[in-house]
Amino acid sequence: MYHYKTITEFHDYGNLPKPQHLLISLVDYSRVSYETDSDKIKWVQDFYAIGLKRNVSGKFNYGQQQYDFNEGLLTFVAPQQVLSIEINRNVTVNASGWLLLIHPDFLWNTQLAKIIKKYNFFGYDVNEALFLSDKEEKIIIELFKNIQQEYQSNIDKFSENIIISQIELLLNYAERYYERQFITRKIGNSQILIKLEKTLNEYFNKENGLDKGIPTVKQIAEKLDLSPNYLSSMLKFFTGQSTQQHIHNKLIERAKEKLSTTEISISEIAYELGFEHPASFSKLFKNKTNSSPKQFRQSFN
Repeated sequence: MYHYKTITEFHDYGNLPKPQHLLISLVDYSRVSYETDSDKIKWVQDFYAIGLKRNVSGKFNYGQQQYDFNEGLLTFVAPQQVLSIEINRNVTVNASGWLLLIHPDFLWNTQLAKIIKKYNFFGYDVNEALFLSDKEEKIIIELFKNIQQEYQSNIDKFSENIIISQIELLLNYAERYYERQFITRKIGNSQILIKLEKTLNEYFNKENGLDKGIPTVKQIAEKLDLSPNYLSSMLKFFTGQSTQQHIHNKLIERAKEKLSTTEISISEIAYELGFEHPASFSKLFKNKTNSSPKQFRQSFN
């Protein structure tokens, strides 16, 4: 396990020239060379990395998830996360592209430092790279080059603001392209909605109740072979609700069914639905329906 605390350390390990700026660097990915006999390289880095890569033959893992390069090429990595590459030495390819490295120190005292975490594609277990059209790829490369040109020039009082604005513009384009990716994969995403409904039904139809508690967003995402961030973003886009809200909706649906068709106590219903405390169940039910479980049951008498 390697630990790159600085961009300079990454340059050294990748056999690259010294960076021209200590806190931000645009790397020609075709020039990166990891000199190692190992078939797997694993590391943690203390900086952001935005990669536009082509012809990547090895398996690239971010946390516990594998990045899908079959249908995408733009990737986003946050600081302090575990990355690894499994090298396929039986295949010879000429990897190419660009790698923008940004140390968090460069963002200090800027608005971007506060909002960069809102971009879901920096999530630890995102596992889908972003596919770009030729036009979109040209836009991203142009932004990369604008950033490089600015930090290679004589630094003045405007330089940092210009670079920060270019980075933010790049991230906003990426957010737009990810949303477009949801739209272009509409058929596949509709299948995900069907699978989500089936998965939630399986959880809430258990005869012995949810003895392990209410299913979490992470558990549901794993069942669908998606990252929690990607699933919630996709659901938010198509339904206006997050994965957590879908779980709660299904839970309230089951609660109403039990309250209206059985005589078991409200506490028993709460336990059967996975709640550790009946009061938590009553609070959620009241919040979602504007009536207590007792009031809802009495409305049928």
